[in-house]
Amino acid sequence: MDAASADVLFERRDTAGVVTLNRPQALNAVTHFMIDALAEKLAAWAHDGSVSRVIVKANGDRAFSAGGDIRALYEQGRAGRQADALQFFRAEYTLNAAIKRFPKPYVSLIDGIVMGGGVGISVHGSHRIAGDGYQFAMPEVGIGFFPDVGATWALPRLPGEIGLYLALTGHRLKTSDGVLTGAATHHVHSARFAELFDALCGAQPVNAVLADFGVAPGAGETIPRRRTIDRIFSSPSVEAVLAALETEAKSGSGDAQWAAETAATIASKSPTSLKIAYEQMRRGAVLSFAGCMALEFRIVSRVLYGHDLYEGIRAVIIDKDNTPKWRPARLGEVSEGEVMRHFEPLGADELILP
Repeated sequence: MDAASADVLFERRDTAGVVTLNRPQALNAVTHFMIDALAEKLAAWAHDGSVSRVIVKANGDRAFSAGGDIRALYEQGRAGRQADALQFFRAEYTLNAAIKRFPKPYVSLIDGIVMGGGVGISVHGSHRIAGDGYQFAMPEVGIGFFPDVGATWALPRLPGEIGLYLALTGHRLKTSDGVLTGAATHHVHSARFAELFDALCGAQPVNAVLADFGVAPGAGETIPRRRTIDRIFSSPSVEAVLAALETEAKSGSGDAQWAAETAATIASKSPTSLKIAYEQMRRGAVLSFAGCMALEFRIVSRVLYGHDLYEGIRAVIIDKDNTPKWRPARLGEVSEGEVMRHFEPLGADELILP
């Protein structure tokens, strides 16, 4: 077995096809090889009558998958190989769609961080099991990117304006909020994950197994604030969201400190990415899943040739100084035309899903 093929492992356990993400040293970040291998295996299992379900789990204690391999993306961009990077995204988005339409139960066992590309290989499946350490986030605007891998579909379909809140802040939903919002479908205590896995590999229906293991979520931290989130994030622009947060911060309400902290968080992100993500979430709410994926491929086909993505990765991953120099540096300098060009059709290069 070569190094790449060891990054994702496949096996049959009774009636289950089992996928194990196996890059714990890289927080199970998803590579192009892993995407292609998973797509090929899912295509086979979809038509294999002896496979009744697919189970996706991860090795390591910290993360299910913390995202895609952004260091590789940075190196490709710096070498002028954006066309190669686009092939990665074309494959990844096609896999996201294959998971969305997979004809059998697709069960992700998520304990630890699930972000970016890890969200893409879990959130579109039928069952998403949150352990006690579950943390769901789409933090892409913090590296000059945008919430992709089907977030255009998934985030606007969370309750109220929570999806836009997550897109603009990168806020992490923990276990209770994950279940209460629907980002996860069930909560099972981490200590029972091994036992749950064994039960899921048997012939008993998936829903029956989960009824035996599932526990009720707690109250959460985000859902109790939903009325305030809905009011503020229904504002008609990113600038209006920030103004509403600043008003709330001065109000003396119970949410004043949260509002001040949230405004500061948003202000640290790429202005261009924030405006793209805002428009993306509004469009995604009324598009089909295929339309959402095509839209994301339009956006990524422009973002890969811009400045902020590589500057964001440099600041967070390469140099780790956490002081990105965004261009433009302020929201008011990002024109509507600059935002809208990211959404223009690609002609012959459009993403056409099978």
